[in-house]
Amino acid sequence: MRESGEMYLETILILGKEKNIVRATDIASRLGYSKASVSRAVGKLSSEGYIVVGNNGYIALTEKGRAVAEKVYDRHLVLSRILVSLGVDQKCAVEDACRIEHVISDEAFSAIKHHLETYGSEL
Repeated sequence: MRESGEMYLETILILGKEKNIVRATDIASRLGYSKASVSRAVGKLSSEGYIVVGNNGYIALTEKGRAVAEKVYDRHLVLSRILVSLGVDQKCAVEDACRIEHVISDEAFSAIKHHLETYGSEL
């Protein structure tokens, strides 16, 4: 899956936690994308089995989509935390984590997460 697809799925997950109901307009607003761009992405994610769109326009993650979204979101939280613990400004840490979360290998992320779980913020 491409970075953009992961971003959409992560955004749907986060919006679902915040609002319980997710619509394409919510996604467009959160990401700052046009409604047309979101509509295309929603169609693609739906056809690939990552989301379902109800007759009411509400968007929900499938099991497959939730697995990807939770993996990306976990990476985001852990990477943000470690960057902040290294002294990076919160805003910068969140922005950088958002970029890193899509390209870091499973092996490297697992090692970082293990380190955090074992040693906390001690580096």
